[in-house]
Amino acid sequence: MLSFTYVWPYMGLGAALLLALLLTTDALRSDKSVPRWRDLVWLAWAGTWIYLVHQFEEHGVDAEGAHYAFRGFMCASLGFPDVGTCPVPFSFITSVNVALVWVAGPAAALLGRRWPALALSFFSVPFVNAIAHLAPAIAKGAYNPGVVTSILLFLPLSLWAFHVALGHERLGWTAVIATIAAGFVLHAILMGSVMAYINGWLGVALLDIIQIINPAIAGLIVYLATRRRTA
Repeated sequence: MLSFTYVWPYMGLGAALLLALLLTTDALRSDKSVPRWRDLVWLAWAGTWIYLVHQFEEHGVDAEGAHYAFRGFMCASLGFPDVGTCPVPFSFITSVNVALVWVAGPAAALLGRRWPALALSFFSVPFVNAIAHLAPAIAKGAYNPGVVTSILLFLPLSLWAFHVALGHERLGWTAVIATIAAGFVLHAILMGSVMAYINGWLGVALLDIIQIINPAIAGLIVYLATRRRTA
């Protein structure tokens, strides 16, 4: 029986195929008075779709044909080149990705129908994650699992979402800056918590719980930053 640890990226890819079909319809649109490419709710769904594809490059099969390669890349980055003895829990990888995309993505899109800032807030993750992939790729001049989709999907769609937000009367620069800041906060919590676990300051259960809660913090940051403007 296959473990969910290794199966979930393939499940996500299946969901991505379904989501790609739905994105071609009006089912995921919120404001039909504007083109779908200027509808932040539709863009949040599109962001969820590209993140599911990105997850497959990271944790399914990467661009070099390696399976479940991102954990090895992360372990090496943390100073554990031997993936077999790396202390990063498999449950950490799973909880981060399921909470961040499978839950937070649809939640941001659905709540974004009422609060556009929450639809935008989802892009805190792919934008900063793209930087986290690009920086080591440039520094080392080498491929890492996830960098291809970061370049081809994350950066273009994130920058476009920011452009749309700048023209939105209820968002503007405040929302864009808050979204980017929230992405850095989210990644700091993610990395800080896994380092705390490695150093024995956290148990694995608490580590996983933090990853489940973490995406909500990003949404809260953007919501609070734009609350006065949306009031």
